Amino acid sequence: MVVQGQDQVLITSLKKKTKVSTNENGELQVNVSAKDVQKFKSQGWLNYGDFGAKGNGKTDDMDAIVAAHAFANQHGLKVQADKGATYYIGGKERTAIIQTDTDFGSAAFIIDDTDVQNRNASIFMVSSSQQAYQIDGITSLKRNQEKIDLSLSQPSLITVTNSYVKHYIRYGLNQNNGHAQTDIFVVDKNGHVDMDAPIIWDFDQITDIRVLPMDQKTLTITGGRFTTIANQAESKYTYYSRNIAIRRSNVLLDGLEHRIQGEGDHGAPYGGFINIRDCANVKVKNTLLTGHKTYKTIGNAGKPVSMGTYDISVNRALNISFENCQQTNDINDRTYWGIMGSNYSKNLLYDNCTFSRFDAHMGVANATIRNSTLGHMGINAIGSGTLLVENTTVRGRSLINLRSDYGSTWQGEFIIRDCTFIPSGGQPSHANLINGSYSGQHDFGYTCYMPEKIIIENLRIEDTNHTEEYQGPAIFSNINPKMIDENFKEKYPYVITQKVILKNVSSSSGKKLRLSDNPFMFKEVNVISD
Repeated sequence: MVVQGQDQVLITSLKKKTKVSTNENGELQVNVSAKDVQKFKSQGWLNYGDFGAKGNGKTDDMDAIVAAHAFANQHGLKVQADKGATYYIGGKERTAIIQTDTDFGSAAFIIDDTDVQNRNASIFMVSSSQQAYQIDGITSLKRNQEKIDLSLSQPSLITVTNSYVKHYIRYGLNQNNGHAQTDIFVVDKNGHVDMDAPIIWDFDQITDIRVLPMDQKTLTITGGRFTTIANQAESKYTYYSRNIAIRRSNVLLDGLEHRIQGEGDHGAPYGGFINIRDCANVKVKNTLLTGHKTYKTIGNAGKPVSMGTYDISVNRALNISFENCQQTNDINDRTYWGIMGSNYSKNLLYDNCTFSRFDAHMGVANATIRNSTLGHMGINAIGSGTLLVENTTVRGRSLINLRSDYGSTWQGEFIIRDCTFIPSGGQPSHANLINGSYSGQHDFGYTCYMPEKIIIENLRIEDTNHTEEYQGPAIFSNINPKMIDENFKEKYPYVITQKVILKNVSSSSGKKLRLSDNPFMFKEVNVISD
């Protein structure tokens, strides 16, 4: 039997002993004795040790781990790590495909990235046994369209692209020419769109549209103490993906720990130890992660730039939640990059998390942060829908930063309720609630908006430690310093906030909340306060 994944695994059940070996083509050959087949089936689970894993922290156990999951996937069996084991995973190109419930327990996994054959090969990939496929006949889509002309066997994710339209034409040190217009959404088998995660763009043309059938049963992964021995590669944008990649809908990841060792004065960045992509309904809970050290390189504009490097990455994914999660290092330590980055996602949630930042690069549709504490990088986002921040402490430079490299845009509403804002973590600074930068001269590929409505209730601003010239906290930063009178002309006009509703906003400095250092830009904003 051949199991397709990152590797080909050849499974047999001959009379010989259970054994894992590698053939001349580098493929794994797994023979499982008839006696062991019967044992595994009757108990409903198997261990890595059953397939030859030593668990001594020195012998490379990756072949045994891959083999165990391949056999478990074939027979629908649960996988359990051996109690007390420490599995060493070297740099060989192997990926274990997880398609059944897996309990890593208290076992340790050492992932050695100092000499890697393929930095893009995940260690574990949580995947569906169902295959994505392309469809024809749908030539356009409209924003907020409720139904598309499809008849499917089950609820599915739809991904759609129009390569003739470019969005997210990045501005700044990492400038680029943009990315093809894209969207991802869920439909039921009759083609009705889940309007909790609606279509957010008009597609006048479609160059690619495909269906990803969604597994309906939740796959659960528990435990595991993972340690990455960091790569020592040159500091440039050669991202490492030696991670747990989740490519299946309806997954629960509970109780995992990830630490990092051996970071020096240089290294390549990481693309997320938990890397979630092309899926929906993933919950990560009771999990401990680690921020990566920040390294610099030369960006596309020819100047030094700090490289984003992540322990959490979410791309083209819907309904992704992080609950009761923390990081091992200080959320206020600026030598570590913000722990999370996301693109093209919808309905992201932090609940009871202590992380250095929340971030949405190329847009998020709807995000909620509640009962949480965010460190030096704070909340960075562009997107649409509702951004709700509730019962949360933010220690960034601003309460919410609208990313300037993608147009400081949010088409929707902000709701901020029962929060504490500690500007720059208590360092002397100016306090701006909503920060951004927009020149009006750059085409991002779309119209840029400020939130149409901003509701702020019960906000405490801890701004006692401020600069001498401090005038008090401002709702908006000076987003365009050149827009000071009617003479300034925007080539690409910015749609300004219409209404701000304030209720019980106070500052420890005793200074009143102001509109902005640039009152002209925001002169049309209707501010309603109690």
